[in-house]
Order: sequence, then C-alpha cells, then structure tokens
Amino acid sequence: MISFYLNGKYHEISHLNPNTTVLEYLRLHEHQTDTKEGCGSGDCGACTIMAQRLPSHVMSDSSDSTPFYTFNSCIALLSLMDGHHLMTASYLADNPAHHPERALLHPAQQAMVDCHGSQCGFCTPGFVMSLANLYENNRMQQQQNAKQGSTNGESSYDDPSYDDIVAAISGNLCRCTGYRPIIEAGLTMGKIGQQRVADKTVAKDLTISLATDAMASNSDALLKTASLDTSNKASTIEPALAEGSRQLFIPKTVDALNQLLAVYPQATIWAGGTDLGLSITQHLVDHEVIIQLSAIDELKTWSLSHSKSSSKHDSKANAKLLSELDNSTDNEEEVQELTFGAGMTYQQMLPILEQNYPEFAALFARTASPQIRNMGTLGGNIANASPIGDLPPILLALEARIHLRHCNPNNRDMGGEEANAKDENNEHNQKPYIDEIIPLSEFFIDYKKTKLLAGSYIVAIHMPLMQANQHLFIHKISKRYEDDISACLVAVRIDLSADGMTIDHAKIGLGGMAAIPLLAKNCQQALLGQPLELASFEKAAKALPMDVSPLTDVRASREYRLHVVQRLLIKCGKQLIKETQTERESS
Repeated sequence: MISFYLNGKYHEISHLNPNTTVLEYLRLHEHQTDTKEGCGSGDCGACTIMAQRLPSHVMSDSSDSTPFYTFNSCIALLSLMDGHHLMTASYLADNPAHHPERALLHPAQQAMVDCHGSQCGFCTPGFVMSLANLYENNRMQQQQNAKQGSTNGESSYDDPSYDDIVAAISGNLCRCTGYRPIIEAGLTMGKIGQQRVADKTVAKDLTISLATDAMASNSDALLKTASLDTSNKASTIEPALAEGSRQLFIPKTVDALNQLLAVYPQATIWAGGTDLGLSITQHLVDHEVIIQLSAIDELKTWSLSHSKSSSKHDSKANAKLLSELDNSTDNEEEVQELTFGAGMTYQQMLPILEQNYPEFAALFARTASPQIRNMGTLGGNIANASPIGDLPPILLALEARIHLRHCNPNNRDMGGEEANAKDENNEHNQKPYIDEIIPLSEFFIDYKKTKLLAGSYIVAIHMPLMQANQHLFIHKISKRYEDDISACLVAVRIDLSADGMTIDHAKIGLGGMAAIPLLAKNCQQALLGQPLELASFEKAAKALPMDVSPLTDVRASREYRLHVVQRLLIKCGKQLIKETQTERESS
C-alpha cells in the first residue's frame, strides 16, 4: 500500500496498475483537471505540481525545514509519491468556502493576474506551481532565519532575484504569452507577500506540519505504513501496488532490494524514472514487475574517504568493497575519494559538487530542468546509458569508478580472475550477491548496453577529488541553453607537471559523439608529455577522427560535431593556459 496527501486529503491505495503516473491519477481517477498534459515526456512543464516529503513522524518539528519541490507529473509514477503531500494549482489559493470570488489567491497566482502572465492559460498552472515553489521555499528560509535571530526576530519575504526566477521556470515552456510578464509576476509575488504581512492578512500555510495537524485522524494510518517489514524473505514481501499480474515493490533497505532482485531478476528497476517514464507515456509499455528504489536511504548517502591510488588500474583491487578500501592500513599512497550513492538526485548532489567540483556543479544549471533534477538520480543517468547523457562524460574525465551489485544467482559464476577476487571479497560466497567496482570506462559496452545484468544494480559512484595540479573544463553544446539534451559534450581533465609547464596526464570524456559515452584515447595520447602550449591542443584535436565517427541526426550533423568538439578542445587549451598564467602572476 502507498499513502500520501493530495491537496490536504489523505489517500491510501493498494489496488492500482503500478504503471499509473501521477498525472493519470490526478486527471482520470481524481478528476483534478487543473494539472494539464502537454508533451507527456517531461519537457514542457504544463503538468508541473509541487510536493513536500512527509517527515518520518508526521508531527515532527523537522517538517518546518523540509523544502518544497516541483516535478513533472506526466512521467512520475504515483508510487513515487508515497509519503508525500502533493499540491496542485487549485490548492494554493485560500478558498475554504469554495467561492472563487472570495478566495485569497496565492501570491504567485495573484502576481500572474496582476502582471497579465497568461493568455491561453494552458501552461499557466505549471508556471504557477514553479513560481509558488520558489516563493514558499524562500518564505520558509526567511522563517528559519527569523528563528535563528538573523532577521531580529521579524519574518520577512525577500524578493527572489531575476536569475532565481528564470532558473525556477526554466523547465516551463510558454507558447503564446511570452516570458516577460511571467518573469514580472515572479518579481512581484514577493511584494504581494510583504504587503499581506504588513496588513496582517492570514494567508494559507502550505507546510506539512499544518496540513497533517488538520487531519490528525489519519496520522496513525500514515505511521502504520511508514516502514516495510524486511524480516520476511522477498517471496513473502507484499507489493505496494498490484493489479492482476502487475506488481510494484518499494523496498526500504538494501537487503530487501537484494532479496527482491534474487526473486525477480527481470524486474524493471525504477529510481527517478525521468527517462523510464517515457516508456509508459510514449511507448505504452506496461511493466509487469517494478522495483522502486525511492525509499532506500542507504542509496542516497555520500561520503569522503581514502582509496589506494594504485587501485584505479588494478582489476582485483577494483572488485573490493568500499568498506575494505576505507579500512586499508598499508603504506600505499592514498587519495581522497568522494562516493555518491546511486540513488542521490541531481539536486541532492549539487551542494557537494559545488564544494568539490565547481566546474561540474556549474553544468547543472544547463542539465535538464528543476523538475527533472529533483527526481532524476545519478545511478539512473548512468544505467540509462544514453550517449547524450550529461554526467557520464564528466565522470569518465574524472576517472570515476562504479560499484555494481549482482543479485541474480544465475549470474554469479562470471568466470575468470575477477570472479575469484569477487568470491574472496564476499566471504567465501556466503553473501547472496556479488559486488564489483570497476572503472566507469569499462561499464559502457554498446548502445544502451552495459555491464548491468538481470538482477544487477548500481550501488555507488566513486570519484577521486581533484588535486592541485589538475584542471577540469566542461563544455555542452545544445540548441537551447536550458532544459535541452546535448548535441555534444566535452569534459577535459588535464594534469600538469610540478612546474606547470608540461602535460603529465589527460582525460577527455565525450558525449553525443558515439553510441556510448567514451574517452578520446588518441587525443589523450597526443597530449601526454607535451608542453603547455596551444599547438599541443591543436595537434590533439586533429586526432579526434581516430577516436569517434559521430552520426548525423536532428540535433547536429557528423561534420558539425567533429568540428565543434575539435574547436572545444582547443578552447580548453586556451582556458588552461590563461588559468595557469593567472596563477603564476598571482603567486
């Protein structure tokens, strides 16, 4: 059974097609037609709604700090909303008597009216939800600041900046009104909120604590379904949703996931579903068995640890578990390594990337949309194996490693030297699964084909931290600046010698240039040992046709891709030379 709140009303569901999306449920089951269906693929934002995750205990004070977020309801499974409060545009207004003329519109709604931000109105609910999400998160942050004394105990509503508003609506498309009045509405809604505070107008509070207080009679039911009994074997775990032969499971722990995959190795593994959702809406696939990863907190953690630098190129060492790498005590040289759980969303990764890989983090503003970044996961992006995925080329350039787990008993005899290493690491075959950690460059085999087998999943990604002599450059080419897939993407990491005058090591990750994300090995080789001069990069760029032979498609021609990537490699050289010159001058 799944449970959630929809516009303040508690819902429990157990008998439903697991392939049901949030949008389908809203419009066809609840007749909540204020949420619109546009593209059905997560691109236009017309279906945008707002959600807030319920805390583990519905009456917990921690709910005050839980942010709202938006997502595309057209491609999100309803089961992903287990333990959430969902809000559509009609819920934002304070309208207890159901008389529109007496309703107090949400500041985002009122601002859209005042600034004439709607013509045909089809996209308007989605824009309203994106603006309201920005407003509410900003308001909650201001309340936290007030509690901490940073605003002298007075609640205030700072206006979001122009850039904040553009970023918030970057996943919403308008085909007739134009964006100027909508952006003006975003700039105005803060002033409306401030005026209401000054007028002491009691506005509707959308925070979870108030929503759950108003429905205390349902609290016990919510707590009762908050956890899954993982003491049973997978064969006895009840599906969260079922209809006919179709089943959906929501394991709460990695152990439960391992058990389920051993029983259902052919199941569809569902993380954020930002690409898999299209299999339902565009290709009309009806998945028989779905195992949803959204409730496994162990896959959403990150850590900073040490690993042996020699393990990057040692297949046996790569098969060791993370715990063994962390606990090694010999005298081999160690490097710091950042580990992201495969279930972390883009948005969850962003603050960690900003601290450790600022160039990587900067790309996120151009990766998909806020709605997608709130749902899409690191593991899902990699497992999808799209040749135009934004993350894999960067991870390849960073020499990331991928932690795989194989749970299908039929796949455990994998043969060879690596299998023996895995057997040793799994306590003489006592564990019901096999772990392996391999370079990401070995993970992608062919178009949409990877090292993942039936019953396998991605546990984590390990990324060495950048050293002082390493420099990272990332360039994405797409038709739209935001919310668009790549025509091509280049990630270049250059390691310089101690004096900063020679290229000691180079990794060049490419996306959109072949059937899989890959490293440009000939270009890399052409840079090794070369002086830090523009001519070195010009020479390396000429080797690109030996690495890839891209296709012509609707995004770009073969010739365009080759020419652009060659110029981007040279641009990276110019950036590096300028960067090192600045460093020398400042020192």
